Amino acid sequence: MNIYREKYFEKITPFLNKPIIKIITGMRRVGKSYFLKQIIDHLKVNGASDDKIIFIDKDDIDFDFIENYKDLNKYINNKISAKKEKYYLLIDEVQEIENWEKVITSLQKKESVDIFLTGSNAHLLSSELATLLSGRYIEINIFPLSYSEFVLFKGTSFVSHTDCFAQYLRYGGMPGLFHLEQTDDTIYKYLESIFNTILFKDIIKKNNVRNISLLEKIYKFLFENIGNLITANSISKYLKSQNIKTYSDTVQNYLNYFTNSYLAYKVSRYDLKGKKTLEFNDKYYINDLGIRHAIFNYRPNDISQLLENIIFMELLYRGYKVSVGAGKNFEIDFIATKQNEKIYFQVTYLLASKNTIKREFNPLIEVKDNYPKFVLSMDDKIWGDDYNGIKRLNIIDFLTRDY
Repeated sequence: MNIYREKYFEKITPFLNKPIIKIITGMRRVGKSYFLKQIIDHLKVNGASDDKIIFIDKDDIDFDFIENYKDLNKYINNKISAKKEKYYLLIDEVQEIENWEKVITSLQKKESVDIFLTGSNAHLLSSELATLLSGRYIEINIFPLSYSEFVLFKGTSFVSHTDCFAQYLRYGGMPGLFHLEQTDDTIYKYLESIFNTILFKDIIKKNNVRNISLLEKIYKFLFENIGNLITANSISKYLKSQNIKTYSDTVQNYLNYFTNSYLAYKVSRYDLKGKKTLEFNDKYYINDLGIRHAIFNYRPNDISQLLENIIFMELLYRGYKVSVGAGKNFEIDFIATKQNEKIYFQVTYLLASKNTIKREFNPLIEVKDNYPKFVLSMDDKIWGDDYNGIKRLNIIDFLTRDY
């Protein structure tokens, strides 16, 4: 299966053969390596010869000898024979090389090497490195498959959106799923192995975590409470009620570990009246629901949370910055912004009663601006404009079309 993930190619194409470092970030196994190899294929089709492409895969045991920047520099210099010709350097999981940035910043100044890097840690670009490379790099974040990509990957096995979306909801969007037998036992074992790798390599090992039991309790709390307001202090109080002694600072550090490894995303609340980001009571969403189900089993009763999580990840995939809207006595699920564009979203399972309709539409009515407003649900009927210009859409319809 050789399916191009078009949105990412659209983002990276303008920067090919330009003196700008291409940094591809995202959780392990979301398809960064696959994307990198597709870039190599693209370079070859457009005239780059094998000897001008330097590819280092730090997940491959053959590259274990490259442990630090000195090893990296030596390896690259041995590969570059014609100093005045164009070379392409692609390093997968670059964070596994100690002080890699020393070599990359040096190479970037020469402008004779087009550089592509992937990494599985949000701190790959530390503030110091970002300052050093200011204006000379772009970052492209890779996510698990969006629903439209999931349908594309299904190919000839696609039957209907009803069946396909049910499978997406149950298994998530990790690309590796399509190499496996489509059963709970097989898929959840695979997803659990991904989770354990992230937990060990990107969290426990990287941050020298000693209290594994506490870490486990915090990620379980996080996974249980997707889309709920969370503070480090509230988790600390909960744990203390379970006779587990800890401190808010410790909890906050552990929460940061999960977001840094891309297992979860923190979403801040935006004060609609004061026009500012609030610094307390954040929400967290999971990068891939299939991983959550591998830990807790699939829970149909959590459908509202799961749908909200899917819409959040879809908005990130579409390139929006996302926050939660906070009013005086109401909340809006998502405010999605991109350049001069702004869209408001409410997400619910079904608009099955007058109370539910009131709960979902009234917060949007309270916002007195002219930006688009949507209520998304799984109701079969698509009404379009409902009232006061608020659009009502079926969730699958939203996921498979551009609005």
